[in-house]
Amino acid sequence: MEKGKSFSGGRKYTNGEITVYWKQDACIHATYCYRELIEVFDPGRRPWVDMHGATTDRIIKTVNMCPTEALTWKWNDEEKNKIIGPEQTNHIKFRRPELMGSGAEKIPEQPVTVKIMRDGPIVVKGSFELISSGNKKVISDSIISICRCGKSGQMPFCDGTHRK
Repeated sequence: MEKGKSFSGGRKYTNGEITVYWKQDACIHATYCYRELIEVFDPGRRPWVDMHGATTDRIIKTVNMCPTEALTWKWNDEEKNKIIGPEQTNHIKFRRPELMGSGAEKIPEQPVTVKIMRDGPIVVKGSFELISSGNKKVISDSIISICRCGKSGQMPFCDGTHRK
């Protein structure tokens, strides 16, 4: 089993066909990954991601469920990355251009969506402006998790403390 390699802001794992990126700072532990595919995503195992535990299609489907896009993916074959379909929700070409290198294309503004996670944060996704304690912060094509329990150490953002 290959240990996850580091990249700026997280770890990456590959099965030869795709690479899955995990940004631990964005993770709110919504548990979709390991509830849906424990064969690949097992927080009790080190490394916690085993890219050979399921088919590529099942891994893509599970990564696409991640509400904060702490998990994203891309094809290792760059030609496949040029063909974008609706099933590629968390495909890295749209969501994480900083990981694609200097040739990343400009991302168009995205509509804003708001999702309230059961027993968790409010997840806001899209191009928007955030004003917190009078400080204006422009967010473009991003996802943030806003704390609802009031116990986060990174207020107003969720840091997963609600799970304790």
